[in-house]
Amino acid sequence: MKLSEIVVFILYLVFMLGIGIRFFLKGKGGGEKTYFLGDRQMGPWVSALSAGASDMSAWVLMGLPTSIYALGLGQIWIPIGLAVGYALSWIYEAPRLRRFSIEAKDSITLPQYLTNRFLEQSHALQILCAVVFLAAYTIYSASSMKSCGTLFHTVTGMDATLAMYLAAIIIVAYTFLGGFSAVCWTDFFQGMLILAALLIAPVFAAGSLEASGSQPLPEGFLNPLADWRSVVSGLTWGLGYFGMPHIIIRFMSLRSQKEMKKSAAIGITWTVLILCFAAAVGIIGRLFLGFDEEVNGKSLVFITMVRRIFPGVISGILLSAVLAASMSTADSQLLAAASAFASDVYKPVIRKNRATDAEMLWAGRWVVLAVAMVSLMIASSPNSGSIMALVENAWGIFGAAFGPSVLLSLFWRRFNFAGAAAGICAGAAVDVLWLLLLPWTGIYELLPGFAAGLAAGIVVSLLTPAPSGDVTALFDRAIAAKDD
Repeated sequence: MKLSEIVVFILYLVFMLGIGIRFFLKGKGGGEKTYFLGDRQMGPWVSALSAGASDMSAWVLMGLPTSIYALGLGQIWIPIGLAVGYALSWIYEAPRLRRFSIEAKDSITLPQYLTNRFLEQSHALQILCAVVFLAAYTIYSASSMKSCGTLFHTVTGMDATLAMYLAAIIIVAYTFLGGFSAVCWTDFFQGMLILAALLIAPVFAAGSLEASGSQPLPEGFLNPLADWRSVVSGLTWGLGYFGMPHIIIRFMSLRSQKEMKKSAAIGITWTVLILCFAAAVGIIGRLFLGFDEEVNGKSLVFITMVRRIFPGVISGILLSAVLAASMSTADSQLLAAASAFASDVYKPVIRKNRATDAEMLWAGRWVVLAVAMVSLMIASSPNSGSIMALVENAWGIFGAAFGPSVLLSLFWRRFNFAGAAAGICAGAAVDVLWLLLLPWTGIYELLPGFAAGLAAGIVVSLLTPAPSGDVTALFDRAIAAKDD
C-alpha cells in the first residue's frame, strides 16, 4: 500500500464532489430541462469528451486490456468495431437526432423523443423504454461499482464491498446535486485523465521491456483471424452506439448545430486513441507481466503495470483514471435512468402532468439513489460475473432495443409509432433470449437482437397505417432545419 496513492485518490474524489456542489448552487433556479439536459448548453469539447467518457467505463482500462492480455489479438475486433460504430454515430446519427429532438416538442430524453417523434398521446412507449432503462442501467452501473471496489482493494487493501459503497456515495452525491451539467463537466475532466493514463502507461511499459526483457507469447496470440466468430462479434459491438441512451443524449444537449462537426472530430479522435492504447496495454501487458491467473481473473493488467513502473504519486494519478472511467459511466447511467423515470413515467403517468419542477427533480434524485443501491447489491454478489461480462450484457440490450428504432425514426419517413414499439420489444427480447439459450454459438447477442429489432420495425410499420400528415411534416421540418 502506498500512502501517496491514497492521498491522490482522496483529492480526486473531493474534486469530483466539488463540481457537483458548484452546479447544485448554480442550478437552484433551474427545472427539469436544466437538471436532465443542461439547457442544451454544452459546448463541443464538453459534449465530445463527456460522450466518450460516459461510454468508456472501467472496462476500457480493466476489462478490454485483460481480454486481449488473456486471449490475444482475436479480441482486437472489439475496439475496431467500437471505433467504427462511434464514428458513424457522430457523423450520421448525431446531427439528425439533435434536430429531430428539438422539432419533437423539444424532447429531453430518448423515450420522450421516440414518443413525440410520432406526436403520440399514449405513454406506452415511454413506460416500455423506462423499464428497459432501469433494468439495463442497473446492470451497467454494477460493472462500474465493481471496478471501483477492485481498484481500492488492490491499492489500499480495503474490503472491496466497502470500497464500492464509498465510491457509490461520491458518484451519487455529485449526480444527485448537480444533474446533467455536473455529470458532463466531471466527465470532461475524467475523459482527459483517462486519455493521459492510457497514453503514458503502455509507452513506459514498452520502454521497460528493453531493460528487463519480455515474456514469451503463446502460439497464435498475435493472430487476429484465429476465430471468425471473434471477428463478427467484435465488429458487432459498434452497433451498440446507435441506441446507447447515455451517449446519444449528449448529441441532443449540444449548444448548436454548427458545433456538431467540431464536437464529432474531437469525440472520434479521443475514442480512437483510447481504444488503440487500451489494446496496446493488453499486448504490452502480456509481454511485460507474462500470464498471471490473478491478473486475468481480477482484470488487473493496467493496475499492475502502473504500480510496478511508477512511484506512488504518479501511480496514484494514473490509477485515478480507473476511478474516472468507472465514475464517468456510472454517473451518466444513473442520470439517464432517473430522467427516464421522472420525465417519462412519474410526470406523465403517475402525476398526470401536475408535477412541479421541484417535485420532478426530487423524483429523479430518488431514482438515482435507488438504482445505485440495487447496482451495489449486484456488484457485491460473488456470482455477478466479470466487469467485461456485465458491460457486454447491458451494452447488448441497449443497442438491440433502441438502435434500430432510433435510426429508422431519423432516416425513414414511413416509420410509425407501432413500428418503433415493435422494434424495441423484438430487439430486447431476441437479445435476452439469445444470451440465455444460444451462448454456445459464440455470436454476440447484440447482432441477432439488432437484426430482429430492425426487421420488426420495418415489417410492422409496413403492415400498419402510414404516419399522419402532421408526423411526416415533422420529419420534413427536421430534415430541412437550418443550422443554429
